[in-house]
Amino acid sequence: METVPCPEKLLLACYRICLLAGPEGLSLPPYKGSTLRGGFAGTFQRLACGTGTRQCKSCPLRHQCPYALVFESGPPPEAEALRNYESIPRPFVLEPPLETKTEYAPGEPLVFHLLLFGRAVDFLPYFIVTLDELGRQGIGWGRRPFLLASIEAVNPLTGEEAPVYQSGDRVIRVHDLSFTAGDVWKYSGTGSQSARLRLDFITPTRLTFEGKPAAVPEFHVLVRNLLRRLSSLCYFHQGFAYEADFRAIIARAQEVRLLTHSTRWVTWKRYSARQGRKVPCGGMVGWAIYEGPWAEFYPLLLLGELLHVGKGAVFGQGKYKVVEMGDAGDRT
Repeated sequence: METVPCPEKLLLACYRICLLAGPEGLSLPPYKGSTLRGGFAGTFQRLACGTGTRQCKSCPLRHQCPYALVFESGPPPEAEALRNYESIPRPFVLEPPLETKTEYAPGEPLVFHLLLFGRAVDFLPYFIVTLDELGRQGIGWGRRPFLLASIEAVNPLTGEEAPVYQSGDRVIRVHDLSFTAGDVWKYSGTGSQSARLRLDFITPTRLTFEGKPAAVPEFHVLVRNLLRRLSSLCYFHQGFAYEADFRAIIARAQEVRLLTHSTRWVTWKRYSARQGRKVPCGGMVGWAIYEGPWAEFYPLLLLGELLHVGKGAVFGQGKYKVVEMGDAGDRT
């Protein structure tokens, strides 16, 4: 019996998006995830709202509306579990470019990725129209406009790519390169025989343990956060309960030892339209090396590369990379 059962039906899709800076160029912060996310919800709601009231809580169409399902997700009417769960993850990630440059000349490209999960995969046209409209509204300092130049579907497991949208004809092409968590499990094969595992925390990763931010990337803490995110995405956005013996999984994860790490805490601020102020964000960046039965978690770790982990995943926080290691060091 595998340590971590596969959530077979969870659907994922990945897209590469290219924006071109408008005639005034673009002025953006070094970490661009929140800027790409900013204004997205309001524009999406205006385009998707079927009643024009933009009042989700009392709307009879709430459980069919793309906006409500993506941004105001809640338990379905017949749900018995997690009815009071407040921190429901959004079923998408805007994965910003890793470059830290802040000034883009007119016509200069800005490339990032959009990841969709569960039922949100069906709402790609809404994301495309929202990005196109945001291009006219502008982003960053001075709200400068941009052009949505192109979108390509990408399957990170097979490397296959296909065009979905080009600004020249503004036609959305149906190229379904989506895949499931089951495909990730198959891709992982029989796991790894490497003695050690290295994880590179690429964007700020904020893990929580016992209600507080974790200062050290212990393996069992990472697994707890991954399981929490995975089970919530399955339940709220794919419509099934992820059945797993979570206590047994965590107990096994505690046998994986953190040998050494070099991480630092990065803090930045984003503007919250809902709160009307700037709020602090942040997390760990750097690397950690583990030893023990980590290979049993290999499929979950690969899935987590796509889902991201921890707080702020929707605007690209919690991106990490699995790097296998042998006894003598890095094998890749």
